[in-house]
Amino acid sequence: MKSGTALQPLVELHTFSVRTERAPQFLDITEKVKETVERTGIKQGIVTVFTRHTTAAIRINENEPLLLADMEEFLKRLAPKDLYYRHNDFEIRTHNMTEDECPNAHAHCQHLILGASETIPVVEGKLALGRWQRIFLVELDRPREREVCVQIIGF
Repeated sequence: MKSGTALQPLVELHTFSVRTERAPQFLDITEKVKETVERTGIKQGIVTVFTRHTTAAIRINENEPLLLADMEEFLKRLAPKDLYYRHNDFEIRTHNMTEDECPNAHAHCQHLILGASETIPVVEGKLALGRWQRIFLVELDRPREREVCVQIIGF
């Protein structure tokens, strides 16, 4: 960088869809996020991976099959599907209802613990993930298409 010149950061937003098969389910989206970052040409910055859903999460963890099964079971114990939830009682619920509404309060409660996004540094054009770290979309509700937003900010 030349002395006295200011660089303007680039800001790019990309989206892609992911088809889920069950809940809970951890889907490794790391390669798709890597490809998205590489296409931007940004060498230094940050990337935020975000899901626009309240019953799907974005988390960083290890992609080891037994661990993934353990985490799925943990989520089921944390907020079991078969408990009574007022959100699922369609005789009393009056807000945010749709024609195809399904009982999914357990998924919202699980999401409360997990969250909707992760932010990762970009260094020399690559995600600065640790050796075992992977980015997951976590389905908490039911099989369907999910939207993932990837915003990259940097130089």
